[in-house]
Order: sequence, then C-alpha cells, then structure tokens
Amino acid sequence: MKPAAGGDGGGQQASRRRPADLGLLALLGSSLLLNAVFLARHFLPPPARLLDGVDAAGGGGCGLSWALQAAREAEAVAAVDCSGHGQAFLDGVVGEDGGRPGCECNACFSGPDCSLRTPGCTADADSGNPLFLEPYWRRHAAASAVVVSGWHRMSYSTTDGMFQSVELERQIRRLHRAVGNAIADGKRIVFAAGSMQLINALVYALSPDDANAASSSPPARVVATAPYYPAYKAQTKMFDGREYRWGGTTALWANASRNSTTDDGDGGFIEFVTSPNNPDAQLEKAVLGGSSAAAIFDHAYYWPHFTHIPAPSDEDVMMFTMSKPSGHAGSRFGWALIRDEKVAKKAYEYVKMSVMGASRDTQLRMLGIVKAMLANLHGEEDIFAFGYDVMRSRWRRLSTAVSRSRRISLQKMAPEYCTYFKRVREPSPAYAWVKCEREEDEDCYDVLLKAKIITRTGVANEAGSRYTRISLLKGDDDFEVLMERVTDLVNAEKYDDAPGSSSM
Repeated sequence: MKPAAGGDGGGQQASRRRPADLGLLALLGSSLLLNAVFLARHFLPPPARLLDGVDAAGGGGCGLSWALQAAREAEAVAAVDCSGHGQAFLDGVVGEDGGRPGCECNACFSGPDCSLRTPGCTADADSGNPLFLEPYWRRHAAASAVVVSGWHRMSYSTTDGMFQSVELERQIRRLHRAVGNAIADGKRIVFAAGSMQLINALVYALSPDDANAASSSPPARVVATAPYYPAYKAQTKMFDGREYRWGGTTALWANASRNSTTDDGDGGFIEFVTSPNNPDAQLEKAVLGGSSAAAIFDHAYYWPHFTHIPAPSDEDVMMFTMSKPSGHAGSRFGWALIRDEKVAKKAYEYVKMSVMGASRDTQLRMLGIVKAMLANLHGEEDIFAFGYDVMRSRWRRLSTAVSRSRRISLQKMAPEYCTYFKRVREPSPAYAWVKCEREEDEDCYDVLLKAKIITRTGVANEAGSRYTRISLLKGDDDFEVLMERVTDLVNAEKYDDAPGSSSM
C-alpha cells in the first residue's frame, strides 16, 4: 500500500464529489423548507386571524382573537388623556357621539380632560378610599391585568362544588407568610364581599348556636372600645338577630366579663378589636376577658405600609380586606382566618346564604393581584415599600403643618421596629385623629368644615365631638387640596381670624 499516493487520490475524488454533494443538500433543504411552508399554511391561522379579529364562527382558532380584542378596548380607554387629574374606565359613561367613555375627574378638577382646577374648593378627607395606590398599579398594568372570557365561571360554584377559589386561598396564605402579619397555617379561610359582610358573618358565627336556646337566654353582647369603627354598631343593630345585640363600649362591661362564665345564664360578649385602630391607628388588644368573651380582631390595616409589624398575629378569629393592602376597595373582597372549624363553618354558611359566596370574577381578579404583589415583595417594586413611602411622606407633611397650630392637634405616634422591613420605621397611619383644643371649638367637625375640610366626626366613634377623623388614603390631588386647606387654617391663627373661629 502506498499511503502517499492513496491520500492524494482520495483528496482528488473528494474534490470532484463536493459540487454534487452540495447540490444534493440544497435540494433536500429546499424540499424541507417547502414542506414546512405548506404545513404552516395548511394548519396555522393567517396573521390577520392572529392579530386582528375573529373567525367566521366568532372564535379565535389557534390564535388570540377575543382576548386581543378585549385587550385593545382596555388599552384604548386607559390611553384616554385626562391631564393626570382623572381617569377613563371601561364601564364609564359613553359620550353622545357613541365613542369611548370620557374622563371622570378627580375632586376639584373639571373639563373634558380634567385640566380645569376649581379655585378654593373644599378638601374631601372623609372617605377611606385607598386611591393612593393607584399610581403603583398603573406602573404594573401588565402584571395585574386579567382578561375574562364570557364563559368564565358561569356556575354558582368553583372547584369541588365550593364557593371559594382553592388557588386564591393558597396565595393568600403565601402572602401572610411572606409579610409576617398573621399566622394562617392551621386556620380556615372564609371569603366574603369585603369586610362589611364579614362583620356580621363573624358575629353570627360566634353567637349561640341554637336559635331556640338563644330565644330563652340573653343574647350575646357585641362591644368595642371607643373610639371604634362605627360599622360594628351599625351592622349589629341593622340585622338585630335574636342571638346577639349591640352592647356598647367595653368600658361598660369590663368587670362583668371578668366575673362571668358561660354557665351563669349570660349570653356572653363578642368584642371587636381593631388593630391598628380606625380612627387613631393604635395597635390594640382585647379588653374583655373570661370564658364568656370572644374576640374578632379586625386587621384591615395590619400591613407594613400603615403600621409596624411587631409579630404575626395568631388570634382565633381575624378579618382582613383587600381594599387596604392592594387598594382594590371596589372589588369588595375580604377574608377571615378562623381557628375553630365550627365557627368557620357557620361564617361560611352565612356568606353562602346571603350572597352565594364572593363573586367568582372578583376572586379571579384578586388572584392576579395577590400574585403580582408576591412577585415584587422586598424588591424595587414592593407595593408595601411604595405605599409606606407615600403614607410616611403624607404624615410628615401634615404633622409639620399642624405642629404650628394651637387650635388643633394630632394623635401621638413614635417610630417602631418593623419585622417586615427589618428596621425602625416612621409612622405612616391611614388616618389623622384630630382634636380641637380651644374651649370654644366644641364641634371639631364643624370647625374644619368651615375651613373647607370635610372630615368624619368623632361622635360616630363615641369619642365625642371634639374629635374628628381626616383620611390620608385618597389620591394625590385630594391630599394636595387637603394640605392647602390645613395650611390656610393654621396660618389664619396668626391673625386670630381662622375660618370657623368665633371672631369671624
């Protein structure tokens, strides 16, 4: 064998075969490409169906059709220019031309695009409407958006014949665990149409079991410590059940509850404990004790943007509402964490019989919202860090303005360590609890109203007329108008000519 000669011959043969091989490869490649194009044209919908509309049957084939159409409609309304002082909504009023919904202007603004400021307008600081979080969700529109088909959850029930989303329950437990504000493990979750429905559902669940027995024994007394959230009294008196009645403030019953038992013919007590409290933002504990007293802990504001979290709450009955951690008050969604299975079942039955469970559409939206919140915890886009920065700034500005006044004062609050932020945080309450200090200012609500500030009188909280509540939760426009009116009120003291003073 002659390796040298053989090598040269092989190279020459390979050189002669190369053009033929390349031609064959090109032919095969072209054949594969043509087949791929044929298959794509035969099986996939055309681009127009993927992007622009629906097929003849109204469906979308393999592409996005109805979803894109719904998204385009939502995007078009969201893009309506309201000068930063209003919003357009999908369910807003359509103009006479039949076009898109127009702008709904913030208070003190008007005009087709909300660009006209009303001079000297009144600041509405009454409602706890949590619009301060709206800018956050505008920044996270994609992550929080939900597209719902017309056939979504048409049934009364969801998974396993229940009225509650199993996945939403799981995500809510994750949220409590991640925030560290409540221990959800080992407790049942009951959904409701906001905390307003939960108030009576939980009172009912903790009342005497047997209606016949209740009619022959004293009903449970529903109580709260002043200043308390007025809805506790209003809800209890509205439904006026045989098993329970409004019993007033805890101060009336402190000694009685400690000395009574469940066997002495007393119907017992159901105490609402609001922590942080509405209206004064203080962390509260149960006042009544003894075996005859049950407590409902209202933790609507027990989130890191409103208060420090010293430790996770582990009470037998705790209620929450999505309006405060995420700001979605209009969705009307709340939940309770309940240790006792029997109590949880009664609360669930109450919600079932009154509204057949929380809205399935709302549960889907809240699932997306909770997932978006969880995805950003402890990051640059943490909703609690965002909310805390806003509320801390507002409290600083209001406190600084009021500190120059001898006529009104605010509740005292100090910096506290927060386990969520892992540092000492400044106060950032949802409400300012205002006291009128002058002897002649007996009605603090009226004093501020004459200064063009609408508040919520402390009379409703059984705190007296010298107190009134200012909401810090509303949108930026509302807060800026509030600061203007408060500044005017304080500045007028220098001339002893404050709006609403006796010298006027």
